[in-house]
Amino acid sequence: MRIIGLDFGSKTVGVAMSDGLLLTAQGVEIVRRKSPTKLRQTLARIEEIITEYGDVEKIVLGYPKNMNSTEGERCERTLEFKEMLEKRTGLPVVLWDERLTTVAADNVMMESGIRRENRKQYVDEIAAQFILQGYLDYLRNQTEGE
Repeated sequence: MRIIGLDFGSKTVGVAMSDGLLLTAQGVEIVRRKSPTKLRQTLARIEEIITEYGDVEKIVLGYPKNMNSTEGERCERTLEFKEMLEKRTGLPVVLWDERLTTVAADNVMMESGIRRENRKQYVDEIAAQFILQGYLDYLRNQTEGE
């Protein structure tokens, strides 16, 4: 079994995939689109990735709450995208708090020596890894606590 993690943005979707044991998240790619409203090709690519891996049973989608825990316009768009994903893939979609994942991804790249002008091309994929890894860690802690 695998879980796919997504960082949904206005122009890109970062994609990460768990290993078969649900221990680690690895970056897969960044799906880019020409317009924020054009999601058909984005959904088709995500579906292709799910098919390529074959044993994906769940989607974890970053949920962009504000720092004060309120939900803004980005949350509404994310909920619409969640519904589209569920209809298109038939898989359950779990919303996962993504606050500070982009900041953490940027910090990792800075520490790795990736130049500022090159970070944008990787940040969404790494943020998707952080989202998925947070969920995998949560699952592991739930299992250990039982």
